Amino acid sequence: MTTSTDLLALLAPARLRGRLLPDHPLADLTWFRVGGPAQVLFTPADEEDLAAALATLPAEIPVTVIGLGSNLIVRDGGVPGLVIRLGGKAFGSVAVEGETIRAGTAVPDVKVARTAAEAGLDGLAFYRGIPGSIGGALRMNAGAHGGETTDVLVEARGISRDGTLRTYAHAEMGFRYRHSGVAEDVIFTGALFRGRPGEREAIQAEMDRVTAAREAAQPIRERTGGSTFKNPDGAKAWQLIDAAGCRGLTRGGAQVSEMHCNFLINRDGATAADIEGLGEEVRRRVRETAGVDLHWEIRRIGRPAA
Repeated sequence: MTTSTDLLALLAPARLRGRLLPDHPLADLTWFRVGGPAQVLFTPADEEDLAAALATLPAEIPVTVIGLGSNLIVRDGGVPGLVIRLGGKAFGSVAVEGETIRAGTAVPDVKVARTAAEAGLDGLAFYRGIPGSIGGALRMNAGAHGGETTDVLVEARGISRDGTLRTYAHAEMGFRYRHSGVAEDVIFTGALFRGRPGEREAIQAEMDRVTAAREAAQPIRERTGGSTFKNPDGAKAWQLIDAAGCRGLTRGGAQVSEMHCNFLINRDGATAADIEGLGEEVRRRVRETAGVDLHWEIRRIGRPAA
């Protein structure tokens, strides 16, 4: 079994410039505030540093990427292998280029929305309602309030597991509902979005509307993780969950939100197992009452506690 010390030794030839933190806690990096540690947490200095790490690391060592942790359950046993979290100027900058916006994948979605509004670029206000980063938006074709990433993306940059950097045109992203067809081992590093000229006041008003709608309907002040399940074809997940009698349902310290029952909450010292187990119980009840198999929208990574 590879230890964190072994893993650091495997990476040593790459002479990485970013931070390598063995056995590093991850719970505080997620909105649920649960989960075990990363075997090694790596924050690369830039794309070159990330590519060097991936090219050096043996293929059998697992690599996992996390973002802002807003749509993530880290299981209680922690995450084996190398966990990568992008940040800093190399991945956290955003700039306006005419009618386009270039952003690193560590940039929060809301920052892209605000940058577009300040530049008088319409079409990206929906990002105000998505509590994640651009990397997650690319991987999930994130959307809200009538807009989706596929509507505005021009191209994305990414690094594959062998350390190769390439650009993906929109047509190569393979977008569909809450999904990108790009290989799972590709780590997105940047994106280019196109807006359209608009009035700053009108764009800001739309963002205010999105903010108000979110605050009125979602438990955003709780330790939650965003929408738990994808909407099935022709249905709303929350309605199926409500009809199955799951509103307010609890398991350990976890609860189905009474405000919006497609959200799970760490109400009182929940473990990751409490939250994931509650989600699976919701899925079971919806399957029994409606004959519908709900699919997780929240990512679940790592292993259960021993």
